[in-house]
Amino acid sequence: MKIVVFTLGCKVNRSESDSLIRALTEDGHEVTDELVPADLYIVNTCAVTGEAEKKSRQMSSRIQALNPEAKIIFTGCAAENNPESFMKKSNTMLVTGTFKKGDIPKMLREEGIKKAGQDKEFEELMTVDSLRARTYVKIQDGCNNFCSYCLIPYLRGRSRSRNPENIIKEIEATKPTECVINGINISDYDYNGVKLADLIYMLKDLDVRFRLGSIEVNVIDDKLLSACAALKNFAPHFHLSLQSGSDAVLKKMNRHYTTEEYYEKVCLIRKYFPFAGITTDIIAGFPTETDENAAETAEFVTKVEFSDIHPFPFSMRKGTACDKLKMPDLPGEIKKKRADELIKLKSICKENFENKNIGRILTVLTETFEDGYAVGYSENYIRIYINYGGDIKENEFYKVKAVSRFKDGMLAELV
Repeated sequence: MKIVVFTLGCKVNRSESDSLIRALTEDGHEVTDELVPADLYIVNTCAVTGEAEKKSRQMSSRIQALNPEAKIIFTGCAAENNPESFMKKSNTMLVTGTFKKGDIPKMLREEGIKKAGQDKEFEELMTVDSLRARTYVKIQDGCNNFCSYCLIPYLRGRSRSRNPENIIKEIEATKPTECVINGINISDYDYNGVKLADLIYMLKDLDVRFRLGSIEVNVIDDKLLSACAALKNFAPHFHLSLQSGSDAVLKKMNRHYTTEEYYEKVCLIRKYFPFAGITTDIIAGFPTETDENAAETAEFVTKVEFSDIHPFPFSMRKGTACDKLKMPDLPGEIKKKRADELIKLKSICKENFENKNIGRILTVLTETFEDGYAVGYSENYIRIYINYGGDIKENEFYKVKAVSRFKDGMLAELV
């Protein structure tokens, strides 16, 4: 049977989908992650925002356009949150949630809503078989933070960490060129007292380029950064979650840090890795955010000098603290205006960071070829275009000199 495993949302979904693809392939199915005509579609959904959940539901129509007779299995966070809305879609045969995804290959003939109970221990899935240059290795699931705007702890359950021995075995078995340490909240990694810094130090002898997934500011300290520096090949890119540059808003969000503490951790990162890429997410138009708070965020973004930011409008999610406390949702035009202002800052951040890297020697992992260029990402997460002339291979590291800003990244030449 030809099966498509299509992923929306976070890199944890990506990692789980990769595991599904390998399991289904080993069962004898023809499997791809591209949206092409097939007999069965497994859609790994997202619910981080209302828009993400809407896009997940719209997958039914996109699939029917490819094959009106195809059957669909919906899984993931949006399916966990509102299974009935997916079950009533045409061609849906099965809806599961966020738990026991590893059982899906055994459920291809089942029908209805079959949500498993919440896991108390980390669920081991089949070793990933990534279809890309960059492999996502999941080390943790769930979240205990309960930020006032976030639905994910209710859908993914409490934080649980993976046995470090199994993490190392997976990396050794898959031999990735680049490995992204991945989870819902890897900052909370704690396996019987083994914390994130301890885990990273345990990886120091592996001949792999390691990159961290999104992390929280509270985990940044000398021990963690020293462990990163001890790796044979560490990609100094830190996606350091911010959400707001206003202390008043951070408090209402139930984020447990101040902008001063955040900035101190940014400075500490740059002490170890002066040209580190530091990226972040920012919510525009949180219910209690005033014009003054929005201006504070813009000022703080400028102060930090991020390499890139991902701004998006606030989305009220039913069941969160914001919803339960009946916080007034700001008008859509205000949220859009503030998001647009942050998008302008995003362009400035990227330009300034890329200009700082002109003339520097970077190490690029080639991932694809576009219009005569080999394209990939540098260690500090700049998208690099190399005029390759046919003598560059995919999924290899190359030393390049960054020459100028180009398209959505930088033009570079081999050295």
